[in-house]
Amino acid sequence: MSLLVVGATGTLGRQVVRRALDEGYSVRCLVRSYKRAAFLKEWGAELVRGNLCEPETLPPALEGVTAIIDAATARATDSLSIRDVDWEGKVALIQAAKAANVDRYIFFSILDADRYPQVPLMEIKRCTELFLAESGLNYTILKLAGFMQGLIGQYAIPILENQSVWITGQSAPIAYMNTQDIAKFAVQALKVPETEDKTFPVVGDRPWSSEEIIKLCERLSGQRAKITRIPLGLLRAVRRLTRFFQWGWNVSDRLAFAEVLATGKPLTSSMEGVYEVFGLDPDETTSLESYLQEYFSRILKKLKELDYDSDRAKKQPKRRNPF
Repeated sequence: MSLLVVGATGTLGRQVVRRALDEGYSVRCLVRSYKRAAFLKEWGAELVRGNLCEPETLPPALEGVTAIIDAATARATDSLSIRDVDWEGKVALIQAAKAANVDRYIFFSILDADRYPQVPLMEIKRCTELFLAESGLNYTILKLAGFMQGLIGQYAIPILENQSVWITGQSAPIAYMNTQDIAKFAVQALKVPETEDKTFPVVGDRPWSSEEIIKLCERLSGQRAKITRIPLGLLRAVRRLTRFFQWGWNVSDRLAFAEVLATGKPLTSSMEGVYEVFGLDPDETTSLESYLQEYFSRILKKLKELDYDSDRAKKQPKRRNPF
């Protein structure tokens, strides 16, 4: 099976590429920059230049491809908007996939997207789900909640560096999942006929609030967190302000996610039956505790080694300069 991964340089996309290669798939990656994606080529993937917002570049990239795993999304710092990438770009990709007779299309959406039409990215994801379902392609939609990888920059690093951890006044618990485990579901879907033309939640074992994650980080790091709470009203005001400027549109659209937090409703779903359909073992899925424990163990060990090397250097007798 020849697999095209879209969004391959992203946090999730690179894990999909890694997993697919490890399982013996022939992997092609649609990339905008060969330089930025060089590491994927080193892993063994084929790189093909293309852009979702340039539909004419898609048919050549799809030649000989039998399946697509679509992990692309607009970044907050992109010059392209969420509408450009996550709607118009995806519509073009789905249409090109249909024309190329692609057998399978795996799409990542957001859990509960249909409940928040006021949040641009979630509404676009919902519309894309409908468009994909009506396209005639054999699809699988995986609905995600949050990535564990994002918690490192949001909580772990600020606590280690004695910086403020910024959280909202209200915090809806989120069922975070390791992107390596999400990639496992995506690649496995290609092998399981029972996943065709169906939608599944793919989330962690339980939802975690910001306060719970902070307490866990404090325990694992042995340090106290400096917490700064941001009123939701302030986030809404910043969102309105950034909306005035084109360069701030993506930031504004991302800030709209605060409306999800404002509800206080956990962003989670039951995984009962999902593991069975995919033929995966839930005991092999990374828990949030073990993920953060591994991170802090590695970092604290490295910090101790650096301190040891620094102390040893100070104790070395200075050599006299004969000149």
